[in-house]
Amino acid sequence: MPALKGKFEFRKSQRTTRRSLLFALGYCLMLSTALSSCSEVKNNTQQSATSPESLASSSATQKSTEKQVVRIVRSKQLSALAILEKQGSLEKRLEPLGFKVQWAEFAAGPQQLEALNANGLDIASTAESPPVFSQAAGAPLVYLATTRPSGKAISLLVPVNSPIKSVTDLKGKKVAFQKASIGHYLLVKALEDVKLKLSDVQSVFLAPADANAAFSQNKVDAWYIWEPFATRNVQNKIARVLTDGGKLRDTGNFYSTSRQFYQAHPDVIKVFLEELEKAEIWTKDHPKEVAQLLAPVTQLDPPTLEIMHDKYDYGLLPITEKTIIKQQEVADKWYSLGLIPKKVNVRDGFLTPEEYAKITPSEVLANK
Repeated sequence: MPALKGKFEFRKSQRTTRRSLLFALGYCLMLSTALSSCSEVKNNTQQSATSPESLASSSATQKSTEKQVVRIVRSKQLSALAILEKQGSLEKRLEPLGFKVQWAEFAAGPQQLEALNANGLDIASTAESPPVFSQAAGAPLVYLATTRPSGKAISLLVPVNSPIKSVTDLKGKKVAFQKASIGHYLLVKALEDVKLKLSDVQSVFLAPADANAAFSQNKVDAWYIWEPFATRNVQNKIARVLTDGGKLRDTGNFYSTSRQFYQAHPDVIKVFLEELEKAEIWTKDHPKEVAQLLAPVTQLDPPTLEIMHDKYDYGLLPITEKTIIKQQEVADKWYSLGLIPKKVNVRDGFLTPEEYAKITPSEVLANK
C-alpha cells in the first residue's frame, strides 16, 4: 500500500507540474501577443501623428508644381491678339514664371469688363468706351496700353437695298449696336457730324450676334459694327457700308486689367505686352500668313482677309498724357449724354509714368 500511495502521489505531482508548465507557456504567449499589439498600436499612433504633416508636405509639393492661370480675352478679329494665341509664344514665355494661358471668348468689350470686375478675366481688349462705363460703375481697372485707331475696321451698315443714302437719313430710324461699345461711340460722332443727336434715332442695344440676326431679318434699319461682321455681311450681299470710322475715330483700343492682378503680377503683364508687340509687328509684315492663320477664326477666305489687312494700323502705343486727356474727353461725352451715372475721373485707372516704364516694351516707349 505505501508503495502504491507513493506512486500515485508521484503521478499527481507530474500532472501538476505539467499544468503549471502549460499555464506558464500560455501566459507567456498571451504576454507576447499583448506586447506585440501594444507595439503595433504605438507604431500606428506615431504614424497617425505624423500623417497630417506628411499630407501637408505632399499638398505643398503638389501646389508648387501646379501652374497658375492667366485668363486673356480671345480675339476673333483680324488682330495681333488672335495671332498671339495662334503662335503660342506667350505660353512659352510664361511657363518659367509658373503660368499657363487660358483664352476666354466674350461677345464684346462691356462683357469683358464685367468679367474682369468679377474676377473672371485677367486681361481685356476693348475700345475706349467700355472702360469708362466700367469706371463709372466703380470697377478698379488699370489701363495697360493703347493702340492706333484703325477706324476703317468699324462700319455703319444698312441693308443692301435700303433707301438710306446718308447718315442724315437715319433720323427716326432703328440703329442697332452694342451699348457702351465703339459702335455706340462712333454713332454719336457720326450723328453730331451731320448736326443730329443720339436721341434723333431709335437706339437698339444688341450684342453682336443678336444684332446680326436682327439686321439680316430687317428688324433694324442700320447697324454699327466691327470686323469681321461687316465684311461677312457685305460679302453675303446682306449689307452695304454707309460709312466707316476712318475719319471719325480719334481713339484706339485699350488693353486693361484689374488693379488686383496688376499689383500681384506685373511680371506677367510685362511679358504679355512684350509678346503682343512682337505679334503686332509680325502681323503687319505678313499679311498672307496672317490671312491663312485667321481664316478659320474669322470665317472669311484668305484673299478677303488680305484685303481687310489694310483696314488696320498695327503696333502698340504707350500711355501718355495725351492718351489720358483724350480718354477723359470720352468720359465727359458719355456723362453729358446722361449715359453714365456720375462724372468719371479716368486718371484713377491709369498708372504713373514710372510704373508704365516697368511694364511697357522699350520699343513701344520709343513711340512717344
